[in-house]
Amino acid sequence: KITARLKRTLPVRGPQAPTLSELMRWYCLNTNTHGCRRIVVSRGRLRRLLWIVLTLSAVGLILWQCAELLMNYYSASVSVTVQFQKLPFPAVTICNINPYKYSAMKEYLSELDKETKKALETFYGFSEGKSKVRRSVDDWNSTGSDFFQQIPLLKVEDFSRTATDLHSGQKRKIEGSVFHKDSSIVNSGDSNDIIGFQLCDANNSSECALYTFSSGVNAIQEWYKLHYMNIMAQIPLETKEKLSYSAEDLLLTCFFDGLSCDKRHFTRFHHPLHGNCYTFNSGENGTILSTSTGGSEYGLQVVLYIDEADYNPFLVTSSGAKIMIHDQNEYPFIEDIGTEIETAAATSIGMHFTQSHKLSKPYSDCTETGADIPVENLYNKSYSLQICLHSCFQKAMVDSCGCAQYAQPLPAGAEYCNYKKNPNWMYCYYRLHEKFVKEQLGCQQICKEACSFKEWALTTSIAQWPSIVSEDWMLRVLSWDKGQKLNKKLNKTDLANLMVFYKDLNERFISENPANTLVILLSNFGGQLGLWMSCSVVCVIEIVEVFFIDSLSIVLRRQWQRAKKWWSGRQRAGSGKAPRASDVERQGHDNPVCIDEDLPTFTTALRLPLPRDSPLPRTPPPNYSTLRLETAFTEQLPDTLELGQH
Repeated sequence: KITARLKRTLPVRGPQAPTLSELMRWYCLNTNTHGCRRIVVSRGRLRRLLWIVLTLSAVGLILWQCAELLMNYYSASVSVTVQFQKLPFPAVTICNINPYKYSAMKEYLSELDKETKKALETFYGFSEGKSKVRRSVDDWNSTGSDFFQQIPLLKVEDFSRTATDLHSGQKRKIEGSVFHKDSSIVNSGDSNDIIGFQLCDANNSSECALYTFSSGVNAIQEWYKLHYMNIMAQIPLETKEKLSYSAEDLLLTCFFDGLSCDKRHFTRFHHPLHGNCYTFNSGENGTILSTSTGGSEYGLQVVLYIDEADYNPFLVTSSGAKIMIHDQNEYPFIEDIGTEIETAAATSIGMHFTQSHKLSKPYSDCTETGADIPVENLYNKSYSLQICLHSCFQKAMVDSCGCAQYAQPLPAGAEYCNYKKNPNWMYCYYRLHEKFVKEQLGCQQICKEACSFKEWALTTSIAQWPSIVSEDWMLRVLSWDKGQKLNKKLNKTDLANLMVFYKDLNERFISENPANTLVILLSNFGGQLGLWMSCSVVCVIEIVEVFFIDSLSIVLRRQWQRAKKWWSGRQRAGSGKAPRASDVERQGHDNPVCIDEDLPTFTTALRLPLPRDSPLPRTPPPNYSTLRLETAFTEQLPDTLELGQH
């Protein structure tokens, strides 16, 4: 009955404590964490201060250790597994350093070669006599000569921003910025040695950039490649494949795993910068060769015919071949990571095979398949970081310049840049490439590394080949085998011997595994809480309830009371009525007794607060009249009278 009357007169809603300080006191007295209780019950300021410091230190240590546990939860351990088994042989892509036969390309490059020889003669006094190169019968020259005049080679005279035009021999003032393309070292020599070319915006002639080179060789090669790509972009793919080397031209002999092989084991693909390249064991027909024995005798052995005499003298300055060892689903970036093979030498490449797998988010910022990267894969191969970067730059090239760069695959609906249709593409390309190198295009931020990849660690050794004693008969035999196609005697500087093999059949598998699981993380949390605060899961739930739910409820209740009081005062002020005594609110949250959920007793009931403006209660005097015996009825019944008389 007492409980029901208290609930009717003083309703209790929300947290039972009236203030946050009372809530904290109740928590410290009733919690299972001993430090908080000792703060309240300790006598003496020094002892209470000591317990406060110890408790706060324990809380700090818990937070620090739990933060360390969370960071270690997203760490990974690396495991290395080595297996000895039959290994699949990788794909081996071979390209001649010279992409096209110079004898077949002279028809298209005659005007460019003429301008290049003129530059050599003007700048360095180099002369080969009268040129006997035929002019092109196509329409390259009609606009090519004009284009060479628009972007000629320049020789910087001094630092007053003037240069000599190669084509006209006149001096011109340099406009725009100056960029050193091939070296970050400031040229400290004579300014007359600086050679470069100037590119201007076709839509705004005042927007120009001068690209200078500390070496005349680099300047002439860069200028030559620039115009070379213009010309090659206009030649159909079928024609370019005929101008490059066939499998019969490039391959003289072939052995794999001790057995003879031929061009049928090679797959041709056309590379924009290296012409026809040939991939051994490409897996295109669904079959991937493997080997069960290590050593040079059980790998791939080929003899390549380089034909150095038919090299383009201005496009390439070294002779030999480029090879790349890669997975069958990986695109061979010969121009980036290819290995060069010498002529007149035997190159042995030993391999160690390693598979790696990294954990994706949240452990590392890698991608499994590249599907989450917002860049279209233009190479039709499995995702890699290089594919993403090249595809991203090509997309930016198409969006900014209106055409695609020649060295990379074509996006859908685009075409390669050439000076006929896109006269402004060179200036746009160099500006865009400058932003790409400075990581201003956003490609480096978008593209991520692949989580899984295969790698072949290479060990290269070179020996003289053929030897002096075997040179004569070997060249004679090779000339006899290929004599009907070559129509000349072979020279050892036209040959290169290549051997690719597994040094051992140990497959190394490197994988990342989570260093911690959720069970271990929770166990570590429990250990830290029990060590420093003698807490359990129930204690953590209690902390959440008191410090978050109850504290928030008290704050919201206080705000609600203030809002109600303000609204009541505003209504009274509007009506002009004085506040009545009945308007004074009496609520159960002002009751200091209700600090827990225990049933109220007689003692706690006496501690209820008194109404405002009420005198203190006193003990009332006894009402002695209540001791009289009074009848419950107004008159006595007749039968009771008789009983009373007796």
